[in-house]
Amino acid sequence: MAKSTTAFNAQAFLDSAGLSKKIVEYSRAEVIFSQGDGCESVMYIQHGGVKLSVISKTGREAVVAMLGPGDFFGEGCLAGQTVRIGSATAITPTKVLVIAKKQMVKVLHEQHALSDRFITHMLSRNVRTEQDLIDQLFNSSEKRLARTLLLLARYGKQDKPRQVVPTISQETLSEMVGTTRSRVNFFMNKFKRLGFIQYNGDLAAGIQINSSLLGVVLHE
Repeated sequence: MAKSTTAFNAQAFLDSAGLSKKIVEYSRAEVIFSQGDGCESVMYIQHGGVKLSVISKTGREAVVAMLGPGDFFGEGCLAGQTVRIGSATAITPTKVLVIAKKQMVKVLHEQHALSDRFITHMLSRNVRTEQDLIDQLFNSSEKRLARTLLLLARYGKQDKPRQVVPTISQETLSEMVGTTRSRVNFFMNKFKRLGFIQYNGDLAAGIQINSSLLGVVLHE
């Protein structure tokens, strides 16, 4: 696919004549929006990372996605959602472009480059959701953890994968993988011992991901 359809120029979008614009910066662990909040805008990540999660009636949290620069989120308002069905939290210092629903609808009709980028985003999210479901149904927790780490490093994206993923706790990883923290700790130590990843202590400096980790996902 041509690069022009995947690399949306956020600054050019901001500078467009007549476009209402708002950029918000969030610190690590700061809530961007909460489950049940009004759903009135679409958001675009310019810098940093965002965790999307859902909380059940019993108070259990499930992480449903980890997003990075170039990703949209909160697009449910375009499909008629009036309240947020999940929460969004910054996982690292993050800069977000907030686009009002009416403005987003307007520019999707008027700016073809943005429309192409947004459609590509939505299709990719649908494919990712299907892959996540298959992963949960058929793969071991070890494979699910390896795949999660690779996704955090943005392997499979057209831009160059990151060697170091943002700071993330083992608790969050366990929520994403669907297993216990002790199992995550066991496999993280195993991956580190085999040279698939490198990190110090409690992951505070981030995790270096080596391409050799792909072997865990691909191995039958």
